[in-house]
Amino acid sequence: MTTIIQDRSRLRTRRGTFGSMREIIRHFTLNWFAVTMGTGILAVSLGQFSQMPILFTIGAALWCLNILLFCAFACTYTARWILYPEEAGRVFGHPILSMFFGCIPMGLATIVNGFLLFGAPMLGEMSVEIAFVLWWIDAVLAIVIGLAIPFMMFTRQDHAIDQMSAVWLLPIVAGEVAAVSGGLLLPQVADPTTQLNVLIASFVLWAFSVPLALGILVILFLRMIVHNLPHAGMAATSWLALGPIGTGALGLALFATNGGPVLTENGLDSLSSAMSGASALAALLLWGYGLWWLVTAIVITLRYVRDGLPFNIGWWGYTFPLGVYAVATHRLGSIFHVAFIDAFGDVLVAALVVIWIVVASRTVVGVLNASLLVDPSLDRRTSV
Repeated sequence: MTTIIQDRSRLRTRRGTFGSMREIIRHFTLNWFAVTMGTGILAVSLGQFSQMPILFTIGAALWCLNILLFCAFACTYTARWILYPEEAGRVFGHPILSMFFGCIPMGLATIVNGFLLFGAPMLGEMSVEIAFVLWWIDAVLAIVIGLAIPFMMFTRQDHAIDQMSAVWLLPIVAGEVAAVSGGLLLPQVADPTTQLNVLIASFVLWAFSVPLALGILVILFLRMIVHNLPHAGMAATSWLALGPIGTGALGLALFATNGGPVLTENGLDSLSSAMSGASALAALLLWGYGLWWLVTAIVITLRYVRDGLPFNIGWWGYTFPLGVYAVATHRLGSIFHVAFIDAFGDVLVAALVVIWIVVASRTVVGVLNASLLVDPSLDRRTSV
């Protein structure tokens, strides 16, 4: 703990509030990419309201901001590996920080989605071409991270069930997030063969992620029964469980609406209606399962608030899971034409806006006072 206090003091005094740029680079961690996930999903959520120009415009502005944030974070993290390779490499042995590698492809996926929602008025057809290239990059990153980080957990890291939290999901869920982007991309691609390739790849990415994530949720449920809740610093992780459920449901909903025409165009008419129907039903079942985790996350959060809830960068974990569940809710409302589901999606988006404002404003304060500019992996005695 003394090390962290000294590092914060150094950051405050070397060059005003921000500290020296080299110190900022040295302490820059992967969990900052959670900011791009939260900001990106808010942009995408607001992009669903195309009938309300002001919300759609705000969503487009947030998407542009998110691109700047992602580029800035990517450059800073790359600079850390160049300037401090030994210290940066410690992340692979850290049982919590290493999980946040999954935030990189998930943050990138929100940018891909933004090109499909907001890019056309700015870039025309080029927006789809950019989204297509970035999507394949995102898919490869999701696969590599989804394999590499669990392997690190098997071989290089120390884990225990009583120390487990929902951050285990982060490297796993990246695959299904890429699958959602693939589902959004389908109607924008002109060539039927390419469409089929994207659809098959998206199904594989979904299967690469969702079953394993659901298995982790079973272990997480057992862990909370046997060892109770994690410490207050990990409070936001209670919402992460909603992420794979909401994303999985959203992916299936997109396959139901956008996948059927692709199969028909490729001469697979006999599979089209079956796939669309099964995907829509499975999406609804997953969405219903997510209600349990949503209510549980709310109750757990209220418990933490009662006992005291310290702010940290992990608070961004409140945003992305809620956002994908909100978008999935809207998508299911449009598929089944059920008004109360769509209205519930509006409520979730409104809650997301409030949470994003709170977390973003506190993050700005944390950057200004340097309290968030510390890498716990530089002191092996500390945790996130």
